[in-house]
Amino acid sequence: MRVGLGFDIHRFAEGRRLVLGGVEFDGEIGLQGHSDADVVTHAIIDALLGAVGLGDIGQHFPDDDEKWRDVSSLEMLSTVRYLLEAENYQAVNVDVSVAAERPRLGAKVDAMREALARVLGIAPSFVSIKATTAEGLGAIGRTEGICAWAVALVDRVQEPDLP
Repeated sequence: MRVGLGFDIHRFAEGRRLVLGGVEFDGEIGLQGHSDADVVTHAIIDALLGAVGLGDIGQHFPDDDEKWRDVSSLEMLSTVRYLLEAENYQAVNVDVSVAAERPRLGAKVDAMREALARVLGIAPSFVSIKATTAEGLGAIGRTEGICAWAVALVDRVQEPDLP
């Protein structure tokens, strides 16, 4: 078993849709980024890549590659799942903490867990998403953006016994 840690932060940007954990938050200002700027999924991606020693999100999804412009971060996560499987690993669980003054995540946490779990091939009960505010402190507290930290546990896939 191996553990990885991920972090991501994006500033708010008018004219973009807000996507967190693969779920759209209608009526909210989006985040600036090359893809859909989903900080929750990006933090998970970095945690998974780190757990297996495969670098970071920027190495696999560079912001100068048009292939990834405005793409769903769930598609990026699916690619990371494939990279893990190629190394004979699978995600066991992920735990995410999101710091944001807005939006309130509570009503959409279950949908986020389900979307992420579906892509990772694990049960939603193995995806944890927690939210907090920055109590008005710093850039997050001033509502300039959103950040997320993620921890991922991965395990080797059992090889079938050969005769």
